[in-house]
Amino acid sequence: MKFVDEATIKVEAGDGGNGCISFRREKFIPFGGPDGGDGGDGGSVYLVAREGLNTLADFRHSRRFRAERGENGQSSNCTGRGAADLYIPVPVGTAVHDEDTQELLGDLTVVDQTLKVAQGGFHGLGNVRFKSSVNRAPRQNTPGSPGEKRNLRLELKLLADVGLLGMPNAGKSTLIRAISAARPKVADYPFTTLHPNLGVVYAGLHRSFVVADIPGLIEGAAEGAGLGIQFLRHLLRTRVLLHLVDVVPHDPNIDPVQEVNAIAAELAKFSPELAAKERWLVLNKIDLVPADIRDELCADIVKRLAWQGPVFYISAIKAEGTPNLVQKIMTYLESLAPRLPTSEPEIDIDDAPPTDTDDGKTSA
Repeated sequence: MKFVDEATIKVEAGDGGNGCISFRREKFIPFGGPDGGDGGDGGSVYLVAREGLNTLADFRHSRRFRAERGENGQSSNCTGRGAADLYIPVPVGTAVHDEDTQELLGDLTVVDQTLKVAQGGFHGLGNVRFKSSVNRAPRQNTPGSPGEKRNLRLELKLLADVGLLGMPNAGKSTLIRAISAARPKVADYPFTTLHPNLGVVYAGLHRSFVVADIPGLIEGAAEGAGLGIQFLRHLLRTRVLLHLVDVVPHDPNIDPVQEVNAIAAELAKFSPELAAKERWLVLNKIDLVPADIRDELCADIVKRLAWQGPVFYISAIKAEGTPNLVQKIMTYLESLAPRLPTSEPEIDIDDAPPTDTDDGKTSA
């Protein structure tokens, strides 16, 4: 299935049912009085994060969602049936934006977390609500209020602890295959990875983390070169980045140091927050370097980069150095504070539907 990480949908909450104008008419009861009931509330629209979904592909064809309308009130003081709320399942990690105002409405980062995106209409009032000592036969009612309508932009940001970063053919997919059960495509040509992949890495009993592999970046990605930077959003939630570098590029004219600096520049163009994340240097494919010059070559790359963070020498294809890398990552993640779930935004009291009062009037 094609990976889809962005979608635009339209949601419409149900309108409230209208209030009823009715009078009690029964044999031998000359003064029946008003008995028109209230309408029912319209259904609201919610987004709910569901486990097992990993793309927004379901929204490629179904783009409009409408909750039911509340039923109108009836005679004999019968209230109209309230409509059921509509729940739309989305993947965990979905950020919800209002397409018209560009406002971030919420971020669904926990399984079964819900977010109300459209408020259902409030029910109309029947004429029995307007009965008083001076108005014993009221012929007033109120219609139900319309349901809220919104155009939403859904943006999926994968939830991963570790993100893999690097040029095409740096060995990111090979590494995720070596340390997890994920099986992304691996080949000897650039841009083998066309969409993000997730893998769960087990580092011991009750110790594990999630790693994300995104398509490779090249210089000029911010301007659309290669696959562009459309997948970099998936690294925003990660807690540490692994910058993979091919120490023996297929082209002898390619300098690994220049490639690292080029990607660092693309990160800064995309997001200062992402550029400031903890980033570890991982020099890959050391098995292709003769053992007697291996340390010298890697040390030269680190020196020219003036790298201050952790550095690892590995061969992903032979799983050389990867167990140590996994344990270091696990130890680092355990030293950090646990993730806190993102709470739903609170509804402003001014936006809440009106409530009934004892005298039949409404107040906000």
